[in-house]
Amino acid sequence: MKSTLTPRFFLFAAAACAATALAQEAPKPDLVVASSKGFYTYAKTEVLKAADKMPAENYSFRPTDDVRTFAEVLGHIADATYGICGGAIGEKAPAVSVEKTKKAKPEVIAALKEAFSYCDGVWAGMTSAKMLETANMFGGEKTRVSILDFNTGHTYEHYGNLSTYLRMKKIVPPSTAEAH
Repeated sequence: MKSTLTPRFFLFAAAACAATALAQEAPKPDLVVASSKGFYTYAKTEVLKAADKMPAENYSFRPTDDVRTFAEVLGHIADATYGICGGAIGEKAPAVSVEKTKKAKPEVIAALKEAFSYCDGVWAGMTSAKMLETANMFGGEKTRVSILDFNTGHTYEHYGNLSTYLRMKKIVPPSTAEAH
């Protein structure tokens, strides 16, 4: 009996099998990293939107004499982001002192973006296994994931300050504006 299968059929079948095998071997997203990084990305994005929404003339706004100006809060976030993210990988972060040296909107936003970019680089090198490794920070050994999650919490804590400053200037904070 003569086979009706052509060489083209066998090539197609071999290609389909190879494609199926490759698809099954494709790496799955690292859920530990993706979960934590998702919260970091949200906090970072909201802070940058708040920085953009505040008019330049209000960057020196300070609700009372004993709190930071709007620009200083952003600078503090930048400085802490460098320090905390660097600590998560055992690296001495650049000493930039954004809070003390940057006052004008364009320079504060540029410095904040640079700090977030530095932290993005730290996140880019993370895997579930690496996130469970430890680093010495805050007076003792901590997992990298706890250090990076602390940075996210710290960033979002200060987003709350920024939201209050915006509201005092009759500006709707980004996260509230997006919810409606």
